Amino acid sequence: MAVEKVLGLDEVRLDGLKVLFRADLNLPLDPNTKRFLDDTRMRMIVPSLKKLERSSVVILAHQSRPGRYDFTDMRSHSERLSKILERDVNFVPDICGRDALHAIESLKPGGVLILDNIRIHRDENEMRGQTTDMESSEIVQKLAPFFDLFVNDAFGSAHRSSPSLIGFTRLLPSVAGSLLKREIDALSIAVDNPPRPYVAILGGAKADDSLGVASNLLEKEHIDKVVFLGVVGNFMLLADGVDIGLRNANFAMNQVHPNEEVTMKLAKRILSEFREKIILPEDLAIEVNEKRAQISLSELPTEHPIYDVGIGTLKALHPIIRESSCVLWNGPASYFEKDNFAFGTVEVLNMVTETNAMTIIGGGHTSALVEARGASGSVTHNSSGGGATLTMLSGGDMPVIRSLTESYEASKSTLSERNMLL
Repeated sequence: MAVEKVLGLDEVRLDGLKVLFRADLNLPLDPNTKRFLDDTRMRMIVPSLKKLERSSVVILAHQSRPGRYDFTDMRSHSERLSKILERDVNFVPDICGRDALHAIESLKPGGVLILDNIRIHRDENEMRGQTTDMESSEIVQKLAPFFDLFVNDAFGSAHRSSPSLIGFTRLLPSVAGSLLKREIDALSIAVDNPPRPYVAILGGAKADDSLGVASNLLEKEHIDKVVFLGVVGNFMLLADGVDIGLRNANFAMNQVHPNEEVTMKLAKRILSEFREKIILPEDLAIEVNEKRAQISLSELPTEHPIYDVGIGTLKALHPIIRESSCVLWNGPASYFEKDNFAFGTVEVLNMVTETNAMTIIGGGHTSALVEARGASGSVTHNSSGGGATLTMLSGGDMPVIRSLTESYEASKSTLSERNMLL
């Protein structure tokens, strides 16, 4: 989606305000102990919370979904966030009932509290639709009157619609938090105004996701080269008439089930209409007796699993990245969890981090890999989203961002009238 105007925290006088803050604190938990395995998402909202240190902040967030092993209340989240911020963060085991409203009303400037898991409330799980539809939720109706400002920093959920995500934006002056604003700014450049030449490296397992991104960028005519690697690269070889072997073909097709037919049709259309911009693997690495073996396309089909691209493919990619002004990378080039087949993904990571180009990492496993390798500081933007990033890159609807753009003028007018606009 094209993003027009969205207000940010830096445009508002924040001191003394009572702020409703929507965050995505859906953290991975150990199945046995229920302890946090990683708190990166929580740390990503710290810049926003630091800007709100003189405000009264009430956090709405979710953890998983009802029925799943990691669906919990937010008590542990409040304790972890308190340690990170080095200040008290109180937990209220309520969302919009008497206890929650009393705690909100009593909260003083500088105070922070987290309400309970928003997905405990039926409305959050069952209501979907436009902003006006969400306004009728009990969550919105009961909470909105207590606040001066709504801040949304939940980029990981920006492709979803629910009362807590979009229901407040017409009732309260609304702005994007620092994380959400940074994501909007960086991904908008990747989609609508990238420096040229611009290359997208699309890998991973799910061809339907990658082809959605490729199709959007190619049709906008903002992209110069699209490189397909990983299982997505194998899928594109298949679409191009290359027999990669029954085992590999079945695996690639299974990753897009039940959308095999529509995804294959899209792949063939991309190859037909944009052939000069498409780069496919020219050699591959297979596993034979638990060892890595390189093969050329002329040696296909193979009964062995394809787990990586070959050295020739990587050598051809190097000058393309070196000569680009903007690089988007989403999806590993290989089965990098296997030591013998991490090579392709690590080499792409090295190319991306060593280039002088603007570099955007497209969320999910790729962003986690960049983070794990300590390379976040070597890229321009490492996206925090998974599905949200892919949806935005593929031109899909982003209800959270849309609700903020639609409320921009009204929010700006209200903030100006109250002398809250900088």
